[in-house]
Amino acid sequence: MTSTHTTGPSALDSAGVPRHVAIIMDGNNRWAKARGMSSVRGHRAGVEAVRAVIRRAGERGVETLTLFAFSSENWKRPEAEVSALMELFLLALKREVRKLHEHGIRLSVIGERRAFSHSIQKYIEQAEALTAENPGMHLVIAANYGGRWDITRATRRLAERVAAGELAPDAIDESAVESALCLADVPPVDLCIRTSGEQRISNFLLWQMAYAELYFTPRLWPDFDGEALDAAFDDFRSRQRRFGKTDEQVEADGA
Repeated sequence: MTSTHTTGPSALDSAGVPRHVAIIMDGNNRWAKARGMSSVRGHRAGVEAVRAVIRRAGERGVETLTLFAFSSENWKRPEAEVSALMELFLLALKREVRKLHEHGIRLSVIGERRAFSHSIQKYIEQAEALTAENPGMHLVIAANYGGRWDITRATRRLAERVAAGELAPDAIDESAVESALCLADVPPVDLCIRTSGEQRISNFLLWQMAYAELYFTPRLWPDFDGEALDAAFDDFRSRQRRFGKTDEQVEADGA
């Protein structure tokens, strides 16, 4: 990790586009069910939406885009669906990474990888290595990820450093915790989008979204496209982000 970012306001570009956008992609199953299709067809349609959103986010100048692809709780789904999701994940790694690389996008995958097959782990490592030096948007895929897992893992890392005599307990502050998290090298989340009408964050980036604006839309994920992302950005620009300050203080800071 090259740098850390403390929780708080992060700069926006001149168009008011958030630097870090996180998306909980929800509704693939409901989209498929409404059309009499299998859940697998819904997840495949969801991949098309991913392509569209990555393209538009890059065009708008988003610095980091984090997509919640598979949570640590998703293993509880029917075995056939989980198996199909893993196959789709592997296929996407094989087919999409080259395109991301051609467009200068850097790819990272966060989450507990040991639960994945050897093939998936290998392709993740290859994809990250191939795109590591790309100067464009940073695309983060959260797979077998949970916010509590992330914080617990960070705490364990810090405890190990204390036990080894490398870190004093009273030196553990927010910055130290943040430096041990999965996304220590990116700015905090400015905007979190969740599709399908659900209004919860479902154990996603709990630390990183401390001051994020939340945007909920009834659109199911396969129907979420570039225009829908623009609508979320328009809503984001209409909000006043105070970070604990009064309205008057925020207005004075912006003067």
